[in-house]
Amino acid sequence: MAEIPFKKIREGVWEIPQDYKPFMRVPARVYATKELLDAMKGDLTLQQVVNVASLPGIEKYSLVMPDGHQGYGFPIGGVAATDAENGVISPGGVGYDINCGVRLIRTDLTEKDVRPHLKELLDGLFENIPAGLGLSGKIRLTQSQLEEVLQGGSEWCVEQGYGWEEDLERTEDGGRIESANPEKIDEKSMKRGAPQLATLGSGNHFLEVQVVDEIYDEHLAKSFGIEQEGQVAILVHTGGRGFSHGVCSYYLRVFEREMRSDKTLSKILQLERELACAYLSSKVGMDYFEAMCSCANYAWANRQLITYFVRKVFSDVFKTDAEKLGIHLVYDVAHNIAKIEEHDVNGTRKKLCVHRKGATRAFPAGDERLPPAYRSVGQPVLIPGSMGTRSFVAVGTEIAARETFGSCAHGSGRRLSRTAAMRKFRGEEVKRELERRNILVKARERTRSDVRRKRGVPFDRFGELAEEVSAAYKNPEEVVASCELAGIAKKVAAFRAIGIIKG
Repeated sequence: MAEIPFKKIREGVWEIPQDYKPFMRVPARVYATKELLDAMKGDLTLQQVVNVASLPGIEKYSLVMPDGHQGYGFPIGGVAATDAENGVISPGGVGYDINCGVRLIRTDLTEKDVRPHLKELLDGLFENIPAGLGLSGKIRLTQSQLEEVLQGGSEWCVEQGYGWEEDLERTEDGGRIESANPEKIDEKSMKRGAPQLATLGSGNHFLEVQVVDEIYDEHLAKSFGIEQEGQVAILVHTGGRGFSHGVCSYYLRVFEREMRSDKTLSKILQLERELACAYLSSKVGMDYFEAMCSCANYAWANRQLITYFVRKVFSDVFKTDAEKLGIHLVYDVAHNIAKIEEHDVNGTRKKLCVHRKGATRAFPAGDERLPPAYRSVGQPVLIPGSMGTRSFVAVGTEIAARETFGSCAHGSGRRLSRTAAMRKFRGEEVKRELERRNILVKARERTRSDVRRKRGVPFDRFGELAEEVSAAYKNPEEVVASCELAGIAKKVAAFRAIGIIKG
């Protein structure tokens, strides 16, 4: 790739001009410090953000957030908004794990309260919330019940007694998108989805018992239920599991076939096969959108059911009901999704399809799309760190609303592939190092029959920990500082883990 001509817009914001490549319909913008920008040059992140600028109907900019790194088609950390009437929708702009997201749950407990019971809590959570590739959960659904989940999302869970009404108010979109249509899900994916609710999965998914480590804005923190340093919280990161992966794979194949018969879209396919897309207004485009919304509802239901089991385990261990323990949801955000939203484009309010792939909403105070509890202060933005580093709660800003379609970073962002991490680190050593730092870890042990051996990678029974070692990720402190530097988020509080569950 030729040297990219970056224009510095201001501190933490860089622009690649539209005339850099003839296929670009808009400029590309990178939100990053110079150091994070240089890190993006080590893979295909910048080539991908340039390629995304070719999509029909794209508005303003193709964007990448400070945690950006190479993904499928879109970079992870990529944001692109297309015209809802004349633009396209792209599965690569959503990702395989549809509505992968983060949920923060606060408690009235302190580290002093929890430390003596931490092992018992982790054992209970690990037992009730299966973590690992392909595992089934404790909630068993019939086909008709699965369809109800796909349409009802978190609402279905609350109706069945797996949550509280207030949980819906503190979940993005109330935990349910009305456009969901289970009829648009292929049969193979439907069979795969039924057993996997209330599970964490594998990869970078986790459940952490955390402690408030630092508060930067007391007023905002209290608005989010974060009262003091030492307060215990639970952070959950998971999504639509293998169900969503199957749906994405199915529609990528469908889109590729359809694109070949359209002159404009076939050029996109020639430029980058992974940018498979369809006009949102077309039948196949709407089919995918309705299937994606169904997957989003599934993922919200998944995180809601995990919340139910978190409350149950804490209640059992402390022999007190969850309400008395103050186990309340702070917020739940999606960071792999395409949303129909209205935004200002060059002074005109337009309906857009906003792709956020490894990026989270960051709406400012006053936005009517926020729940009443947060409308006067702004949306909680959840930015988890890597394993053993700090996680953050930030708040959305007016700059994000103007420039990034109300979007921000979603995490640390990988810097080493999983294979490279496993060649360099051993899971047992990672586990011991975390425990030396007084962080307990509960992880599923692999067996030799579990693992498809990779060349040069020895068997590792805690391979998941090696893959997810903090050294495989960018420093979340730098990512959050970069968001603040660019003005697209303001940090509110930081958390450190004391207990970790991995697949």
